[in-house]
Amino acid sequence: MSISFPSRGYWLAAALAAYSLAVSASEGDVHEKALRIVQDAPIIDTHIDVPYRLEGQLKATGEWIDVGEGTGEEGDFDYPRARMGGLNGAFMSIYTPASLEQGGEPNPESTRLAHHLIDLVERMVSEHPDRFAIPHSVAEFERQVEQGKLSLPLGMENGSPIAGDLSQLAHFYDRGIRYITLAHSAWNHISDSSYDPDKHWGGLSPFGRQLVTAMNQQGVMVDVSHLSDAAFRDVIEVSAVPVIASHSSARHFTPGFERNMSDEMIRQLAEQGGVIQINYGSSFLTPTANQYGEVRKAAYRVYLADNQLEDSDAVDEAFRRQYREQHPYPYATLDDVLNHIDHVVDLVGIDHVGIGSDYDGVGDTLPVGLKDVSSYPNLVSGLLTRGYTEQEIIKVLGGNLIRVWRAVEAYAQAH
Repeated sequence: MSISFPSRGYWLAAALAAYSLAVSASEGDVHEKALRIVQDAPIIDTHIDVPYRLEGQLKATGEWIDVGEGTGEEGDFDYPRARMGGLNGAFMSIYTPASLEQGGEPNPESTRLAHHLIDLVERMVSEHPDRFAIPHSVAEFERQVEQGKLSLPLGMENGSPIAGDLSQLAHFYDRGIRYITLAHSAWNHISDSSYDPDKHWGGLSPFGRQLVTAMNQQGVMVDVSHLSDAAFRDVIEVSAVPVIASHSSARHFTPGFERNMSDEMIRQLAEQGGVIQINYGSSFLTPTANQYGEVRKAAYRVYLADNQLEDSDAVDEAFRRQYREQHPYPYATLDDVLNHIDHVVDLVGIDHVGIGSDYDGVGDTLPVGLKDVSSYPNLVSGLLTRGYTEQEIIKVLGGNLIRVWRAVEAYAQAH
């Protein structure tokens, strides 16, 4: 039996109806224009952590979350909300924890988990073939959008599953991987990490340099998010094509936070033709949110000493709840995201910034006004209010990422 689903226009009309109840006439004009733009322009978000969310639920309860249907307020992504937001391309993050690789020794479990998470995305597609599809090229992505499907390209977050074997790169490419974040929260056999105080390699490892070249030749985008500053510089030196930061923001607003990119790094990225995709996590956006965890930890140490308590998971959890009640989390806002976009544009121009929200990956830290995948029209409204033209907004929403993806494909075909 053939089943027909509401069109993209249906979801956008629903979004417009919802907005009309909540905004003034002048604001409504901006929102209506924003909704037309998201209907016309391909929107590509380069980092959404749905697969690991699905795996976590399966592991905890044995239950499958069907994101092809509405999931209410559970998680940040499902098909109805994505359609309401106008989303066309959602890079599914194939994430493997850094803890699976110890001391730079490749772990087969990391490779197995990556394949399993790809299996979960393929299950999403098989259960809803009229709604989802996995593209293997820009051309396939564009065809899927024309067919009214939500395209789900794959990005590997943490290169650990490559396991020191370049033949794995080709295998994962065949399964749909189109970018690889070389490391995650600790150094691995490929690269040092921004989060890890142990800069084991002083940048990329010798194998990491080989891998970057092989990725260029295979047609896989190199992702510098999570990398140490030195590893970033090594990537820029080695890569023959533009690279991306799939979910990073500007260090200008979070001094000392190496996970974000410095102005100099953003300039180097742009000089090579790359693009930084802004992360929505509040700790990436404002210094107050960025420092919230460290301030809480300091308060916890004082609490233990003052009350002569031993540290334990139970004591820590109780303190966290009480602390958050007394000191609510300082959520960033839509304006903070726009500030990061403005900063990148002021530094290097409109051609080098995009969206890498980290939906389903940053927990309850998302900005006010951008809480899930239905909210891209809010971002567009903000950009319009700040004076961006429609063509500039189209670049931010996905045009810049497509340009890099095409360049990587073209280089691979020529080599």
